[in-house]
Amino acid sequence: MSALIETVGVTKAYGDFVALDGVTLSVADGETVAIVGPNGAGKTTLVNVLTGLLKPNEGVVRFKGEDIAGIGPVKLAQRGMARAFQLVHIFPALTVAETIAVAVVSQAGRSLSLFGSLRRDAALWTKVRDVAAIFGLDTKLDAEARLLSQGEKKLLDIASAFALVPEVILLDEPTSGVSSGDKHGIMKTLVDAARRAGVKAIILVEHDMDLVAEYSTRIVALQGGKVLADRVPGEFFSDPELIASVIGKRVDKFAAREGAR
Repeated sequence: MSALIETVGVTKAYGDFVALDGVTLSVADGETVAIVGPNGAGKTTLVNVLTGLLKPNEGVVRFKGEDIAGIGPVKLAQRGMARAFQLVHIFPALTVAETIAVAVVSQAGRSLSLFGSLRRDAALWTKVRDVAAIFGLDTKLDAEARLLSQGEKKLLDIASAFALVPEVILLDEPTSGVSSGDKHGIMKTLVDAARRAGVKAIILVEHDMDLVAEYSTRIVALQGGKVLADRVPGEFFSDPELIASVIGKRVDKFAAREGAR
């Protein structure tokens, strides 16, 4: 199975500090790959390399076979990979409809300076309504983003990424700051939305191991900038030492869960 996105021997250093050290991984069609690890493991740097924000010092980053190292998220989105960028926090005064429209306009390569004239673009607003409906936000199109609940803000962030019509979507802590009761609802919504939208693969950076266990098809664990493990969930959660290195005290809970399956 050929990789949609892959890194080969990627190293990224900041002076003497090595954030990524020879990282090799791949994500194929149909996969939801969770990237996990303790604070300082290199997750954020890896995400920034994968989405073209950072160019590695060494190694190769490819998307659909093409070198994407350092090309930037805008060009990468136009090629078919998107990242949820928390637009709600960048443009809190925009409405739900306007926030999604920013992404739609960006994907089409049109200028935001023409935003006023775009208000008369029926096709644009049809697309906005369709995306909003997928995430249950169609009744809040005129609400300012800053007035949404935390869970709704997360859904709007993700909806904006989906509006870019990606083949691969990268979700960086999509449930952070959301109450425990809402987390599974948000994850189920976005996974279902991905299937409906034709997204081929999801890269998920998530610290909540319940969500990782439930929704990932493969888990890549980082530690000290290196790949500690690359395993399917059953193998990952049946290894107490591996779990301890990533999540510490919750070893027994997850070992018991996998043993019961």
